[in-house]
Amino acid sequence: MGKMPGWRFFPRSGFVQQAIMAHMIPIDLDINMLRCFKAVAETGSFTKAGNNIGLTQAGVSTKIRRLEERLDAKVFNRTSKKLSLTHEGEILLTHAQRILSAHDEAVSQLTTPKAFGLLRVGLIDYVLPELLPGILSQFRKRYPNISLEVQMDLGTGLIPAFEKGDLDLVVAGKDLYQGSCRVLIQEPLVWATGQGAEFDMHETLPLIALPSPCHFRKIATEALEQKNRKWKIGFTVTSISSVQTAVQAGLGLSVLPIGALKEGLNKAPSKLELPELPMFSIAIFADEQKKNNARDVFISYLEAEVGKQKSCR
Repeated sequence: MGKMPGWRFFPRSGFVQQAIMAHMIPIDLDINMLRCFKAVAETGSFTKAGNNIGLTQAGVSTKIRRLEERLDAKVFNRTSKKLSLTHEGEILLTHAQRILSAHDEAVSQLTTPKAFGLLRVGLIDYVLPELLPGILSQFRKRYPNISLEVQMDLGTGLIPAFEKGDLDLVVAGKDLYQGSCRVLIQEPLVWATGQGAEFDMHETLPLIALPSPCHFRKIATEALEQKNRKWKIGFTVTSISSVQTAVQAGLGLSVLPIGALKEGLNKAPSKLELPELPMFSIAIFADEQKKNNARDVFISYLEAEVGKQKSCR
């Protein structure tokens, strides 16, 4: 075939050919780079991200630099006081979240022991109230061979059932049981009031509490006694949800974990000068001397999900 009239052909230079080839070769993004990028985006800090994923600040910085070099794009705007996503970083974060979720689910399904059978779980009714339904739903989908039976109750009801062997594991307040446990969550206890509720620091404070030997009731009354504050049990209820409802209605104050402050509940104002409260630990109780693959899978899954939430804070 001859050359077309009016056209002149030039051989491609080495530089042009290399540029064309570079665009033809697909770019592979390393999972660890994406995980590091996601951690930085969620924490807003190279140092915090490193703490969450087990890297030094320098190690995080190196991975982000390599990621930007591979993409030929900046993913973070860096100033001395603030770290924020660029437009390209926002696009990447959306994809990174999906990629990591699919990656982790695939690895989990292919490497986790093929657990099956009935698993009886006891959960206090204020553990991860906004997140727990989704966590349990995803667990059922991921491990269809595990038949999950969940009992939600106060810790004072769950622990005796666990001791009798009616439950395979319990998630409850650490102080409720003297046996070995694994701490899942630590959060502060707070004095809770309803929105718009008014109390005078000189009046006898009406408390809303569960029946004795409720741990929160004991902490509240002992703290007030030590400060010589007058108090009375205004309402005794039988569930945390009932405590929340009564406090929302402005019928009194109560002591709750900060994670149990749902809509309509506030921390008591500082003008009441209420005594400080300790941290509260939610723990997993299980007899790990007994072999139970389904239980072990559930514990690992729950700890991983709670860890994800911590890294997002």
